[in-house]
Amino acid sequence: MENSKKSRKSSITATSAVANPLLSKLNHFLSRYLMPNQHVLLALSGGLDSFVLLNLLAAAKHTIPFELHAMHVHHGLSSNADAWADFCIQQCKHLNVPIEVVRVQVDTNSKLGIEAAARQLRYQALFDFKQNGVAPDFIVTAHHQDDQAETLLLQLFRGAGVKGLASMAVVDESRRLMRPLLDISRQALQAYAEQHHIPWCEDESNDNTQYERNFVRHEVMPVLASRYPSVKSVLARTALHLAEANGLLDTLAKIDAENLLKNNSLCLQGLTAFDLPRAKNLLRWWFSQNQLSMPTSEHLTEIIQQLFNAKSDASIHIQLQNLSLKCYQQRAYLCSERVAEPFDMLWSGESCLELPNGGQLHFKQVIGSGLALKHGLTKLRITNRNGGERFKPDALRPTRTLKYLLQEANIPPWQREHLPLIYWHDALALVPNIGIAHELQATENEQGLEITWHDKAV
Repeated sequence: MENSKKSRKSSITATSAVANPLLSKLNHFLSRYLMPNQHVLLALSGGLDSFVLLNLLAAAKHTIPFELHAMHVHHGLSSNADAWADFCIQQCKHLNVPIEVVRVQVDTNSKLGIEAAARQLRYQALFDFKQNGVAPDFIVTAHHQDDQAETLLLQLFRGAGVKGLASMAVVDESRRLMRPLLDISRQALQAYAEQHHIPWCEDESNDNTQYERNFVRHEVMPVLASRYPSVKSVLARTALHLAEANGLLDTLAKIDAENLLKNNSLCLQGLTAFDLPRAKNLLRWWFSQNQLSMPTSEHLTEIIQQLFNAKSDASIHIQLQNLSLKCYQQRAYLCSERVAEPFDMLWSGESCLELPNGGQLHFKQVIGSGLALKHGLTKLRITNRNGGERFKPDALRPTRTLKYLLQEANIPPWQREHLPLIYWHDALALVPNIGIAHELQATENEQGLEITWHDKAV
């Protein structure tokens, strides 16, 4: 419930807080990372940390132009959950900050554990948030120095590598996450809240040491702090050093990927030329780029062994969360599993068409390439393969079956199932990644229609 000692309304104002070190630090942080008028979404749990950050952000808006929204995720795990949500709404109204309350259903029997399952749903709600169809530029969380120290210990106990031990990044651009309080202690945040009469809610589950983080916070950290008073700041600094080391490993992976990674597929011949640690580093980076959690060390070693020993016709299918790792013609692919369903659509001049299988077709008028517009291409039929299609994109080569051309182009079988075919009248006019019917191709100075396919499965 709401902390009874801190129940008075917040007295912070932009004028009185300008000289405060915390607000000055936040203003500097936001000036560094935010472009003018960008949209920020605050993850508002209702606890001390997030309410302090809410007040700081509300004050910072007076000097830095940005749009602020808050989201409270209602997990329904506590009998006080409704009261917390109401209190968050009340405080946001007082500070004139729009708030969204999202209810989620946590699977208490999840193999992930209640903590991880709730966290996963919370982040999913934050990542899914849109205002007028537009996602926020950044999601801001109130993680602080104590959280960072605890995370490092937890990752250490789990045997994590450099990436895991780097813990939480101050700014994670790939996930649109910001953590401006990571170098601020919880003690400093509480002192600020008390000074400015900022109320907050107390979650009774925070005292339950059956949860891993609470055990580290209440049982392990006090013992360490009694011997090493600066342990929290030291651990947070160690996480920063590891983050720098991880950045160097990512830089190496990007260099390695430059010649090996194309259209999200990895050249196995190039991968096997690396020694084992370097190959693992590249795979970890590739998985991270596809928002995959890191596999265990044993699982990663097993994946490497399968890829290193894969023959050209090997059929490899390894499930990695929501994606599958597959191989074709000495390349490894990360792709989503989808059922191929028949579709038949009509294009009538749109710049983009969403396909039922999750892909997209983009249409753009160009000069000297694409389908020649002189033929009056006002409408095109788009459908998927039925089998037996024949196609002639090259005037100097004979007509071939589409199956032959797809194999010749080394297009993986799982992509072929979802390949959209573009017809003009009853003639097959264009096949993405294969070509354009030779008699319909725009010549050098002719206006043409360029059609590109973005397959969501890859």
